[in-house]
Amino acid sequence: MPDLDLAAYFARIGYDGPAEPTLEVLRAVHRLHPEAIPFENLDPFLNRPVDLELPALQQKLVQGRRGGYCYEHGLLFMEVLKELGFKVSGLGARVLWNVPEGTVTARSHMLLRVDLDDRIWLADVGFGGLTQTSPLLLQPEVEQQTPHEPLRLATADGYFRLEAKVADAWQKLYRFDLHELFAVDYAVSNYFLSTNPTSQFRTRLIAARALPTGRLALMNNRLTVHRLHGPTERRELANAEELCEVLETQFGIELPDHADFITTASEKLFEAKP
Repeated sequence: MPDLDLAAYFARIGYDGPAEPTLEVLRAVHRLHPEAIPFENLDPFLNRPVDLELPALQQKLVQGRRGGYCYEHGLLFMEVLKELGFKVSGLGARVLWNVPEGTVTARSHMLLRVDLDDRIWLADVGFGGLTQTSPLLLQPEVEQQTPHEPLRLATADGYFRLEAKVADAWQKLYRFDLHELFAVDYAVSNYFLSTNPTSQFRTRLIAARALPTGRLALMNNRLTVHRLHGPTERRELANAEELCEVLETQFGIELPDHADFITTASEKLFEAKP
């Protein structure tokens, strides 16, 4: 495995604390990661491959000041935690968020198990608009506070289910178990999600970022600003040029190719509209 540039990662997320496997460190880097490194699917949207090897992840998410989707975030964060001395393993989840009740989805999401001081914690820095901003203790039926939404774990049919309290109502995010997954498992799913023409990551533009004051979310050309202690605002972006500006200034994403993005976004999101 190539070496991880921990110093560059710390600089990327703005962390200057100790590099040791403690709960305080886990909480700090878990909070800072989704604030600094956005969720985004620009590569699949632009019909480009998604490389999950560590050098590519570091080049894209750290040096390149890009973001990525769950596998990119999860695999990079896993290597960071391992470098810090944590005992960490990968898990897989079936997404329930915005899915009709009873629908069986693929195990297409990645989260992490962290074993620390004889307790199990769950870390997830890549679930888009509702990405965790704090690790969760594996303790079902207990509301757990985070810097953003309260979260809780439920159990049903041999699975754990993660739920978030959104607008005073508990919403299902995903279900998972504790069976360990490996790089090859994520590679198979990643190939489908990034290349299949029916994948939402090929057909939709998605970006999200957690901020100390709330959350930013972009779905195609709709920008949503969720404030922790204020109203939610939504607006439609008029064209691909405005999308560029929002991605760069509000999400902090350095676009890989402005001209390619303008052309692709115009064709997929604007020209087809009546």
